[in-house]
Amino acid sequence: MTNNEQQVLNLLGIARAARQLVSGEDTVLKNIQTQKAKFVFLAKDAGQATAKKFTDKCNFYGIPCSQEFTKIQLSQATGQSRTIIGVVQPGFAKKFEQLLKMD
Repeated sequence: MTNNEQQVLNLLGIARAARQLVSGEDTVLKNIQTQKAKFVFLAKDAGQATAKKFTDKCNFYGIPCSQEFTKIQLSQATGQSRTIIGVVQPGFAKKFEQLLKMD
């Protein structure tokens, strides 16, 4: 794992503590459709149907979506078992984009 990936996971924990994340399929989907989600993390080992639904929605609404991490990595970073996580705070979203593009 690169340093940037570790930083992303650490920041994900901070964002969760700051209550700037939404999780769970229905909640994240609503936040994408209302464009409240600014960045989406989708586990790379998510089911095919789930992965397609969320990548299509993110593309349609122009929301960046990362599939860099596994369910286990996302769950450890946030302390919750999650496959999909939406970031609602623009500052966190921007930082995640920067870190993931620098690799």
